[in-house]
Amino acid sequence: MAEEQLVTFSFGSEEYGVDIIHVQEIIRIPAITRVPKAPTFVEGVINLRGNVIPVISLRTRFGMPLVEETDLSRIIVLQVQTKVFGIRVDAVTEVLQIDSERIEPPIILGMGYQCIRGVGKIGVRLIILLEPDQIMCGE
Repeated sequence: MAEEQLVTFSFGSEEYGVDIIHVQEIIRIPAITRVPKAPTFVEGVINLRGNVIPVISLRTRFGMPLVEETDLSRIIVLQVQTKVFGIRVDAVTEVLQIDSERIEPPIILGMGYQCIRGVGKIGVRLIILLEPDQIMCGE
């Protein structure tokens, strides 16, 4: 039975996950520099040890209302092939293992849903699994 290791994070009461293989690091929110004419979901760029990295607001990307930053807010730095970018999340929850057979394909299709690769079931919890290479595509 194949298992995946996920980094899970939250937006309010919703729980999301991304395969840990793409996670480079998790950092507190630094100063973010806005970029003119960037897509609305691109919050701006950060300087991470001399590298300029774009930061995606998943709340904006998924059409969720914005909330105030808290002490739990984080940026998860992802690497997909040669691209490195950050996603802003409300809080990082945990790292967990899930059996591949407990992942259902996405039910909803349409604009913006190419970012979702499935829904993981762990007990009564449902975790929306993201497709990192699709997060920066389209609007």
